[in-house]
Amino acid sequence: MKTLTFAIEPFAHSLKRFKQTFEAVQGGREVEPREIVGFTSLEAARNFLTHERLALLRAIKTRHPGSIYALARMVERDLKNVQEDIRILERHGLVKLTKRPRGSRKIKVPEVPFEEIELRIAN
Repeated sequence: MKTLTFAIEPFAHSLKRFKQTFEAVQGGREVEPREIVGFTSLEAARNFLTHERLALLRAIKTRHPGSIYALARMVERDLKNVQEDIRILERHGLVKLTKRPRGSRKIKVPEVPFEEIELRIAN
């Protein structure tokens, strides 16, 4: 099961984790890939994971829309706002857009590339 972890931790902790991983790879050790999105505060995480964006993730995961337009209709939101949120979620790895042919053009189909979200709050 693929898990995405949201880590709320000081920047120094993120940097330390990166350094340890980098040194392990440099030393030839195998490193298990982890999907982590880091935030420096709970407020920053809340600003990113808005109610609307969580609703998009839930709709994509449970209802499997065939396009971003279909997703916007499912969640009863303006298409332009949904497109912007999808771009943000895609940029951070929470949504994957797959181009699929439909008639003479290709449409972008949103997918969620993980099964669960884990929240980790560091000291």
